[in-house]
Amino acid sequence: MSRSHIAHIEAGRRFPSVEDAERLDQALETGGVFRRFLPESKLASFFAGVAVMEPQAVMIREYGQSLVPGLLQTADYTAAVFEAHFPRRSEEERADGIRTRLARADILDDPVRPELWALLDEAVLRRVVGGPAVMAAQLRHIYELAARQRIRLHVLPFSLGAHALLEGPVTLMRFDDMAPLAYVEGLSTGTVLDSPAVVERCLVSYDLALGDALSHRESMSFVKAVEEEYAHAAR
Repeated sequence: MSRSHIAHIEAGRRFPSVEDAERLDQALETGGVFRRFLPESKLASFFAGVAVMEPQAVMIREYGQSLVPGLLQTADYTAAVFEAHFPRRSEEERADGIRTRLARADILDDPVRPELWALLDEAVLRRVVGGPAVMAAQLRHIYELAARQRIRLHVLPFSLGAHALLEGPVTLMRFDDMAPLAYVEGLSTGTVLDSPAVVERCLVSYDLALGDALSHRESMSFVKAVEEEYAHAAR
């Protein structure tokens, strides 16, 4: 665990993950004090800390590789994602998960902060999650956020081929009073990265991919065209 990460925990600017809390308890022989300190969360343990940091960020840059990033998901899209989740969740657990995910998007009610950039692979738009009607509504939601300039939207089209973020999704967060963070996620795992060198590499990779993406206006037109395809299919 880096010194800066521990300093942020000590200053109350960041919550440790469940794994970090358990390691601190073991190393300091506290009898579970750090683990009990963590707030109860319905989020996956590896993501709970990220959800705490999102409202504090002044800028969030998302790269969606195959799914719409959680902050931009509609209820029906989230429900379809949870329906395919393993292990299976009960109906009550799915309902709680949907409410929790949608509540994260409350930070977008502020018209300015955080600034949100959404960099989406074309696969995000083409993967039919929940059926054509759900996809039409989901893409319409993203388009409307971009149209009122609440998000900055960029699409990486299939025609581009390889790009700097092919290895997986990433979230980058910048703050007023602390160093930037990166978050990367895989199957049933997620890691917050706070090493300055590693975060800088993530930032550069994001910038390289962004440079290859369609412009904001072009991306809006692209998303609108795909949304209309789904709307037509749904009819």
